Amino acid sequence: MKIDWAALGSVFGVSLVVTVALVGLFTLGIVGLSKQAEPAAQGGSGGSVLLARAGAYVCFALCVAAVAYGIFLIVA
Repeated sequence: MKIDWAALGSVFGVSLVVTVALVGLFTLGIVGLSKQAEPAAQGGSGGSVLLARAGAYVCFALCVAAVAYGIFLIVA
């Protein structure tokens, strides 16, 4: 039995990078959803909250797409 160490290392490296990227995207989504509107008395505007929420939804959509693609690769 011969192990192709280069292929094993490549799979490990790609898996590590994709895992860190997916966790980072999910973390950005959580941070975006945690933004709270500042009271109008402090001069806060709702625009930054809406932008953060939209960015969070984009991050979650990318996470779902990456997981769906991974399942597709496993099944196909």
